[in-house]
Amino acid sequence: MAIARIVIVLTMASSLIFMVAAKSGKATFYTDYSQSACYESKQEGTMIAAANPRLYDNGKACGHRYKIRCTGGTNHGDKPCRSGHVTVKIVDLCPDCAHDQLDLSKQAFRKIGNLDAGVIRINYVRV
Repeated sequence: MAIARIVIVLTMASSLIFMVAAKSGKATFYTDYSQSACYESKQEGTMIAAANPRLYDNGKACGHRYKIRCTGGTNHGDKPCRSGHVTVKIVDLCPDCAHDQLDLSKQAFRKIGNLDAGVIRINYVRV
């Protein structure tokens, strides 16, 4: 009984920390994983993302991991978000991304958003 309470409190605290520390932005997705700015042709899995130029910071973001949650759509489409979060590794630069945008792999985007939405609003935090 006491352990269950501790787990509940820790879960709630974790969610509050995420909400306080998280940055708001948008996410899109890409499908070509052949070459990356950080790792060239070395495969880094499918839970990956390309960072906007500001976040990328001349390669300093390579290898950093971000926990991302969908918070809503950018248009009037139905159900842009899926519940939960996804953790991605920065492996590339998205030179055309806005200062608050992450370009996720299709697989990572699908975990938190509906592909038909194309662009979703997100909260993200470095983990």
